[in-house]
Amino acid sequence: MLEKIAIVPIREEHIESFRKALDTVSRERKYLSFLEAPPIDDVRPFVQDMIANGHPQVVAMVDAKVVGWCDIRRNSRPVHAHCGTLGMGIVPGYRDKGLGTRLITATLEAARKLGLHRVELHVHADNPRAIALYEKVGFVREGVARDAVKIDGRFIDSIGMAVVFG
Repeated sequence: MLEKIAIVPIREEHIESFRKALDTVSRERKYLSFLEAPPIDDVRPFVQDMIANGHPQVVAMVDAKVVGWCDIRRNSRPVHAHCGTLGMGIVPGYRDKGLGTRLITATLEAARKLGLHRVELHVHADNPRAIALYEKVGFVREGVARDAVKIDGRFIDSIGMAVVFG
């Protein structure tokens, strides 16, 4: 099944399906900083800006459906422009099959080509699968923000991680 999943740079025609995938993962209330996806009128300009400015953003496609994504947004301030922030997600049913590794590897390679020096992220401390993936591809834990996330009345620590390209 995994080989039938194409990893491609996001395009305008993927926006609605991307939003649906983002909403699906958000509504699980476990992994993301969203509890539901933003409205399409907010997602569309975000993706269009990512495309127009060459920020790495790839999607995992099954037929015409987005089943996962990974993006790195370069920081806009000149003193931080060598850094980018990574976000990703995979819809249920497509996890634990190596798709995360394919997505993040493609996105990090694009970030290197873009000239980024550092990519950082925040991951919920109770998400061992994601932490293991990030460590596998070279991210290092840099710190813990205690009780940084609150979902349904429950506090969760957030782990800051980064990879620095040589």
